[in-house]
Amino acid sequence: METFQLSRKHLAELLLALRGDIKKSPLNVLQEAWASSHQEELDKNKALTALIGTEMPSIFQKLIKVDRKKVGFSINEIVALGNQIEYTHLSSSAVQNWVKRDVKALIGSPQLGKKYTLEQSTILFIVEDLKSSLDFHSISKILTMIFRNPADRSDDIIDPIILYNGYAAIFEKIHHTIIKINDGNHPLNNQIENFIKAESEKFIQNLTMLSSEDQKVVLNTLIITCLSVQTTYYQSTTNRHLNAALFSYGI
Repeated sequence: METFQLSRKHLAELLLALRGDIKKSPLNVLQEAWASSHQEELDKNKALTALIGTEMPSIFQKLIKVDRKKVGFSINEIVALGNQIEYTHLSSSAVQNWVKRDVKALIGSPQLGKKYTLEQSTILFIVEDLKSSLDFHSISKILTMIFRNPADRSDDIIDPIILYNGYAAIFEKIHHTIIKINDGNHPLNNQIENFIKAESEKFIQNLTMLSSEDQKVVLNTLIITCLSVQTTYYQSTTNRHLNAALFSYGI
């Protein structure tokens, strides 16, 4: 069975839909996410056959039916959803350690009974994206500059889901669209870095309600997170090539 995975951009849309920030329903977002990776089957009128061959994760089935006025996630649900994101590998034990020790001051206690809010869950997804490059002390320092009091979202420089959506959109442009880079005066790695910086600056231009100092904080966080997600991609690709090589030689 084919695994149904989400890009970070589609996860961001799903989170926004669950919160009621966009007109799309969670089902609409998931349908669009599936269609985006099965255009060939759609063109050949083989969508139903492809759908039958796709494993629908139980967490998606739950989110399609969830009451959007009462959306919260347990640790296991955060892990289940997180593991549907491309290049992501979470475990319940690891996330338990994060919320109890490593980033406890950043996340706070569950705010919906025993469940975490959409915003708290999103911060954990951001932590996962950063930890491929940074230690927890560094992660806590940079994110605490943005998400100040975990019990009060009103003092955040930027909403967690909006931040996630911002860097997810940049990563999407790098990995899921054709980009023409015409700068032949710099190495390719520099061009990718410059592209990330330029796209982050475009995102910041829409945050006119923020002071220039707060804009700098968000800008730096966007760049750092995008580069860290890029690291995750390279790690995943490295493992894929390693596993293929070992398998081909029967090792």
